[in-house]
Amino acid sequence: MALINIVEPAGHSVALDVPDGWSIMQAATAGGVDGILGECGGSCACATCHCYVDERLMAELPPAQDNELGMLEHVVAERRPNSRLACQIKGSAALAGATITLPECQE
Repeated sequence: MALINIVEPAGHSVALDVPDGWSIMQAATAGGVDGILGECGGSCACATCHCYVDERLMAELPPAQDNELGMLEHVVAERRPNSRLACQIKGSAALAGATITLPECQE
């Protein structure tokens, strides 16, 4: 399990435990985090779990696959170089201490 910080759209920071193998989207929706909708349930088909990943974690993550890159083309909020879909980031020790910032809107 990894403890990460999620900055909600209103600026409130939430400490979130992400179990190994769970996605950040799963942990955030289960934990009641404001700002992640996850309408597709984590199947990388909607882009409503768009997030901005801190630099340290970006260096640890595998590159986004084609399906994630395709979905990122449809995000509502600004797409940035550190944009990822939270449903595609799986819990592991590498996440510990990371900060994920949520955009102001998902739809």
